[in-house]
Amino acid sequence: MTRIFAAPRPAVPAATRLAALMVLVMMLAACSGSASEGTSASEDADDTAATESTDDDMEEEDPEPTDAAADADDADADPTEESASGDAVEIRWFVGLGAGGQPEQIAAQEAVVEAFNDSRDDIQIVLEIVENDVAYDTLSTQIAGGNVPDIIGPVGRDGSNSYAGLYLDLEPLIESTGYDISRFPAETVENFRESDGTLPGLPFASYPSSIFFNTELFDEAGLPYPPQSYGADGTAVYGEGTEYEGTWDFDKVAEIAAILAVDANGNDGTSPDFDRSQTVQWGYVNQWTTLMFAQGTHFGAGYPVADDGSADIPEPWEQEWAWYHDGVWNAGWAPSQEQFDSELLSGNPFASGNVAMANTHLWYTCCVRDDDGNGLDFWDLAVMPSHDGTVTAKMHADTFRIMAATEHPDEAFEVLTYLLDDSALELLNAYGAAPADPGLTDAFFADLDAVFPQGVNWQVALDSASYTDVPSHEQNVPGWDEYKLAMADFESAQLSDPDMDIAAAIAELEQELSGIFAANAE
Repeated sequence: MTRIFAAPRPAVPAATRLAALMVLVMMLAACSGSASEGTSASEDADDTAATESTDDDMEEEDPEPTDAAADADDADADPTEESASGDAVEIRWFVGLGAGGQPEQIAAQEAVVEAFNDSRDDIQIVLEIVENDVAYDTLSTQIAGGNVPDIIGPVGRDGSNSYAGLYLDLEPLIESTGYDISRFPAETVENFRESDGTLPGLPFASYPSSIFFNTELFDEAGLPYPPQSYGADGTAVYGEGTEYEGTWDFDKVAEIAAILAVDANGNDGTSPDFDRSQTVQWGYVNQWTTLMFAQGTHFGAGYPVADDGSADIPEPWEQEWAWYHDGVWNAGWAPSQEQFDSELLSGNPFASGNVAMANTHLWYTCCVRDDDGNGLDFWDLAVMPSHDGTVTAKMHADTFRIMAATEHPDEAFEVLTYLLDDSALELLNAYGAAPADPGLTDAFFADLDAVFPQGVNWQVALDSASYTDVPSHEQNVPGWDEYKLAMADFESAQLSDPDMDIAAAIAELEQELSGIFAANAE
């Protein structure tokens, strides 16, 4: 059974959303007696956070919500209604906080649910798909109404932060069922452990970042392709043996991007006659990863909270923000927001064929396709550029989580392990995510080769996993959702204001964030 909620929903006010989370916290205490032996539920309201989706990337994140029509009867139905058999336990799987809303992803999820439901009489999965731009409001509304789904996901660290403290600790169920987690690298398991020692998630999907580049545009410009292997120290060399030879860093990216930017009169970005207002081809874009803490991490990992709890924007982030603003408004090799949304780029710049390089994650394989879902064949992968001698390939990682308020923790854990095991490869391919389970890697990329037969160098993505950002750009901060809204406002200004004073804007942002952190400190 699938319920697709596609009709717009009114935004839930912040006070209502916080109240929703408080309701859930109280429900946890009320339901704790019905949980199976060994399970636990957090009752700490201070760890909760109200949420509002502001992602422009898939971070965490579907960039283009599904256009499927909402089924009014299903939308109004009680998701806990008895199944046709009358005695099967229904486990509600809520999709929308991250990937899962693209047509091919919906089809894969429905197939996974159908296979499970056909094989079981005692448990039935009810799939609820909610558009990403209303998913957080919808989930908060369900929480406020005491109508909490059993499983959410796929969801990354970003989406999970918005409901921190409200997930079931899986470790007691892992121990009681003997579920084998030894196939996962130990460090990836520990990455999901919270500071209180609980383990609310298990490894499922990894999305390393790299450079998607348009081979046709590079060929047309007579330029060497970006490097596809990291050097011994992580840095790479561009154009070895050619006039363009040099370290593959972001200065080199800007140099090459200028050559690849072209205006309507045929002038490239190196010409004094280049008119950025008439650009028809761009050299580089941050593809759906522009929210400022994500974008800044291209230059280096950092954490924006100082030891005293105030805001302190990491220096690499400040440098990247200034670099990209210059690339949009002065050099013109990156699109402004207006250009990003134009007919030429249609909100999906790299897939339009009019952008030479895109900095993004492996999940983007979902969307470098034509309208019929067929893979586009004009691209390949290159390694991440360095900055000041350091390579940072920020990582997204998705999993599924069980809500602590579930009335059926044992059955929910059975469904969870089904998603992580039996159906993992089918879902991973639909989501464009590299498996956290090393045993699935070869099969995963073989399936992607069938979609993109041009021969993509997938080793680049695997190698990029060695240069992940520590700390993660999605590491939780006090007042996560307010923090994201402040970052979104900064991003909007960066992409819309050619006269933005970056240094002054950063000073104002730090002041605003310090207030947010102080108001939400434990």
